[in-house]
Amino acid sequence: MTAPLLTVSGVHRSFGAVRALRDISFEVEPGTMVALVGRSGSGKTTLLNVIGGLDRPDSGTVTVDGVDVTALDEDGLSQLRRERVSYVFQTFGLIPVLSAAENVGVPLRLARVDRPDRERRVELLLDLVGLAGHARQRPGELSGGQQQRVAIARALAASPRLLIADEPTGQLDAETGLAVMGLIRGVVESEGVTALVSTHDPVMMALADRVIHIADGRLTT
Repeated sequence: MTAPLLTVSGVHRSFGAVRALRDISFEVEPGTMVALVGRSGSGKTTLLNVIGGLDRPDSGTVTVDGVDVTALDEDGLSQLRRERVSYVFQTFGLIPVLSAAENVGVPLRLARVDRPDRERRVELLLDLVGLAGHARQRPGELSGGQQQRVAIARALAASPRLLIADEPTGQLDAETGLAVMGLIRGVVESEGVTALVSTHDPVMMALADRVIHIADGRLTT
């Protein structure tokens, strides 16, 4: 039996009197795409931040690829985000002065990958997301959908085990959002990555292997 790639166990998180997460527990199998669904304020982003080590729970544990995220210090969390977990945000988060290829290559530079290997990986990823002809363009010269594709390519650059996407189609029109959702589904299959995607979009839910619902900080059936 395959061990879970992600295990969340008894996680609680409060901000003052607001109980953002209440006894959250679930597992995600490797190589699957899971949609995290809930209204604004339901706790989706807080949960994703706790899983990726951007925030710490008040209690409970999170394990990613055999690593106890909740036990890591800041250096350990930085290493986790370099090697095992990558993010895609709805705001893209690209560096405006860098080209598409340079943006995708940033994680590889941080990992000190040799230039020839870095350039090969960047070329492969831009081709994977359908932007092979846009390598030299800067974010301001690309459409919103193209920018999100660059962001996805960058997130995959260091071959993460877990891809966390927080409302990745939130700023895109329906047609472009559908294309981006299909791309995420495709990279789960082609790159063997596990994806946890928060969304309101019913198409994304349909593409997922599993849907997890959250409301008022609790998982619902």
